Amino acid sequence: MLESFFKLKEHGTTVRTEVLAGFTTFLTMAYIIFVNPDILSKTGMDFNAVFVATCLAAALGTAIMGLVANYPIALAPGMGLNAYFTFTVVMGMGMSWQAALGAVFISGIVFLIVSLFKLREALVNAIPHSLKLAISAGVGMFLAIIGLKSAGVVVDHPATLVTLGNLADPKVLLGIFGFFLIVALEYRKITGSIIIGVLTVTVLAIALGLQKFNGVFAPIPSMAPTFLQMDFSTLLSPSGVFNGALLGVIFVFFFVDLFDTTGTLVGVSHRAGLLDKDGKLPRLKKALLADSVAITAGAAMGTSSTTAYIESAAGTAVGGRTGLTAVVVAGLFLMALFLSPLAGSVPAYATAPALCYVAVLMTRGLAEIEWDDLTEAAPAVMTAFAMPFTFSIADGIAFGFISYVVIKALAGRFRDLSPAVVIIAALWVIKFAFFH
Repeated sequence: MLESFFKLKEHGTTVRTEVLAGFTTFLTMAYIIFVNPDILSKTGMDFNAVFVATCLAAALGTAIMGLVANYPIALAPGMGLNAYFTFTVVMGMGMSWQAALGAVFISGIVFLIVSLFKLREALVNAIPHSLKLAISAGVGMFLAIIGLKSAGVVVDHPATLVTLGNLADPKVLLGIFGFFLIVALEYRKITGSIIIGVLTVTVLAIALGLQKFNGVFAPIPSMAPTFLQMDFSTLLSPSGVFNGALLGVIFVFFFVDLFDTTGTLVGVSHRAGLLDKDGKLPRLKKALLADSVAITAGAAMGTSSTTAYIESAAGTAVGGRTGLTAVVVAGLFLMALFLSPLAGSVPAYATAPALCYVAVLMTRGLAEIEWDDLTEAAPAVMTAFAMPFTFSIADGIAFGFISYVVIKALAGRFRDLSPAVVIIAALWVIKFAFFH
């Protein structure tokens, strides 16, 4: 049955290989079941409910990816998007977390429409390559400053805005050690390096009396505090979408997930040899369907945007080639639902190293920017640096588009400007001028 459904022989794999690949992928991304509730709970959302929503959204999206699209790619709430949800939309703009979930839900609907009507390729191709790289790097820097803040390495200062934290604090030292450990394990190609780092810091914190241990297993917590708590009234009010004040929020959720998912699908599939002869991704519509369903369902259950995970490449590296790998990952996320006490035992300074390590992976895109062309490099740097310094992914994207259009125009490089880029930049200018 598995052979006929997933076409294992056609892809040169076996059930044993696919199961091993599924376990490998899960171990590399299991940190999200600890990190996502920790980040979103800062908005006032119930930690345990978010924990359940995280596991279920990941299981649902990954299962659809495996069963419908037959790809060995796993999905879960995205890093960066959860930080944007918490620190920019809720804590920065003052929006309720219920309204933010409504924005995520709408972005999922938009993602579905764009995927069904083949607008995705047009949108992706219209955006300059340098800005795509810069957005990814900027999100990484944004995660880095959040991680450093959570670990206590960076603290606020009235004169210099930020300064070095108290390095004599054992919690700060544990956070720093966790980052060193993850990097060293990753260099040695140890599977599950991030989750090992997070759990090691947690165990040390408990042993030193810095953190309370709540146990490992327990019945699945209630999801009622976040289930179907989306609030659309703010978005549809006269001060909401209709006057443009919150369009930027929905746009960022959609925009970042679009590039994140597309890039991950192509990148992982390329490494696994799953692209067709023309270099295109077969069954792309089905793959994007899995993502859009996971986004909307995740918002309904109580978590930020769900996206494809680049950690899926770990599974393909050990031979995963079909959707059976994804189905195994989905099953493991369902089993993780019984680990809520363990998730509640993980302190913020234990998840902070994971944020900083993901930041390292994401900032590598800056190396591919055309540094010899200042009209490409300057807007890219503006995009990447603006995100952590304004503590906003949306503002970083806005600065990137605006600076790209203005610099290209002043340099006389009008041919480099597509209509889509000019329109997006103009919309951001209008937002800053009238709806900021």
